[in-house]
Amino acid sequence: MEKETYIKVTDGGPYLVFGEVGAIQKIIVSDEEGASWNYEDGKKFAASENPAALCRCGHSRNAPFCDGSHERTEWDGQETASFKPIKEEAEAFDGPNLTLWDNERYCAYARFCDARGRIWNLVMEGTPEADELCIREAAHCCAGRLMVETKDGQPLEPKLEKSIGVVEDPQLGCSGPLWVRGGIRVESAGGRSYEVRNRQTLCRCGQSSNKPFCDGSHASVMYNDGIGISRE
Repeated sequence: MEKETYIKVTDGGPYLVFGEVGAIQKIIVSDEEGASWNYEDGKKFAASENPAALCRCGHSRNAPFCDGSHERTEWDGQETASFKPIKEEAEAFDGPNLTLWDNERYCAYARFCDARGRIWNLVMEGTPEADELCIREAAHCCAGRLMVETKDGQPLEPKLEKSIGVVEDPQLGCSGPLWVRGGIRVESAGGRSYEVRNRQTLCRCGQSSNKPFCDGSHASVMYNDGIGISRE
């Protein structure tokens, strides 16, 4: 039987990634108007151990991997996120053809939702062009804060392989969260699992108030992982 790929949050320490899962930089690319529009692949990271330990305190000098800095610095690693399904606390925006669900607590501040008139306006337009943009922008929301469904409740999700993206945001000049893709289970330090989702982001700056998930705090503190941008 194939072993499960999953992520374990440790008490006051790193994320432990179990299984054969790749990690790669995902660099946010802007359009001609300065709005987030796409991701480019950057540097690939090969783990030397299984499980691989990924930094979540924000102080590692070997990011995205842990170097033990959490033991030498003061930081609060306590988990505060809800175990409820993300839609239970999301607001619904019912358009003519689509429903947009928005749980702002999980915002990773990637800003794909702001392009071409903003997703909350697009979902209400009901034109084929607006619907296509709405689906696209939600799919690029790495945190999964934004979710689009058909009117009969069918989720419109991109097909993502199990992988971890190390988000970089050159427009803001900071490093972003860990983008956990393809339905990888995240287990709390206490042993309880969070909802398994196709798109979710884990905090790696150490400052989120919704740990282990990102809440966009990396943009406020201008977190820099020290890796640098390396496009493939």
